[in-house]
Amino acid sequence: MKKKYFSKIGLNYLILILLTVIFQIIIVKIVAVYDIKILNNYNIQTTIGAICSYFLPLPIFIYLMNKLDSRTIPQQSINKITFIKYISITLVLMWIGNIIGLGITALISQLISSEIINPIKQIINHQSIYMNILIICIIAPVFEEIIFRKFLIDKTIKYGAKISILLSALIFALFHGNLNQFFYAFLMGGFFAYVYIKTGKIIYPIILHMIINFIGSIVSTIFINSINHLISSTGTPLDLFIVMLYAIIVLSAIIIGIYTILDKYGKIKFEKPEITLNNPIKTSLINVGMILFIIYTILKIIKSIGLI
Repeated sequence: MKKKYFSKIGLNYLILILLTVIFQIIIVKIVAVYDIKILNNYNIQTTIGAICSYFLPLPIFIYLMNKLDSRTIPQQSINKITFIKYISITLVLMWIGNIIGLGITALISQLISSEIINPIKQIINHQSIYMNILIICIIAPVFEEIIFRKFLIDKTIKYGAKISILLSALIFALFHGNLNQFFYAFLMGGFFAYVYIKTGKIIYPIILHMIINFIGSIVSTIFINSINHLISSTGTPLDLFIVMLYAIIVLSAIIIGIYTILDKYGKIKFEKPEITLNNPIKTSLINVGMILFIIYTILKIIKSIGLI
């Protein structure tokens, strides 16, 4: 019975990702009939992607998830110092995940003698800054935190926080469908899940997600441009200020984030699960729905590498 419950969750996320693909095919065909050249525009591509990934499938996904039993997590606020620590932890996890992802993709690139392209980097570099802010920094964090934290954790928290965090991190990472984003999405997804469980307020993970996406898509681009200007001797005092400010923020975040992780890791405590699972990993992951979702997303990741 419990396996069947988790299987339904896996199937719901599989349906969500399939709906995204179906809606994209339909809308692309409609746009192509009007003017196929429009599809070469990265702003148009990203807009279609956002509509098909978030707006169109969400009502169906909500309907399916609402069929499952839900729990309300008690709410509590956090102070500014704690939130700054959360931002720092998220940045550290993002950098660690990025390093792992870059290392593994570089290794695979060497083995297959072909460069593995980071799709999110392509989007950031080719579309306008306004679209980056709107879709990557605002729309994506709001919808993704509702889909991968709010709905998923409310449905699984009765089986314990650890299972909820694991599922939230894994499903979120796999859903991205590429190796470049998998590792930092897994680490940050798990931490966002922890923050939601501890506070009961989805607004905190949403804001953290917004900040990280803003730093990753906007701030990092400005920083790299300033570095290039300084290297090419065309830099201005503003470029130097940007580089120094970014370095200070990075160093501060690393110190605060790592210290907090080391200080708090062994002290993390969760409430006892309402329903105890004898084999939590096996029950939550080794079932028809989850296996189908995992197989589909892994195949998508393999395809993004160019192996199939």
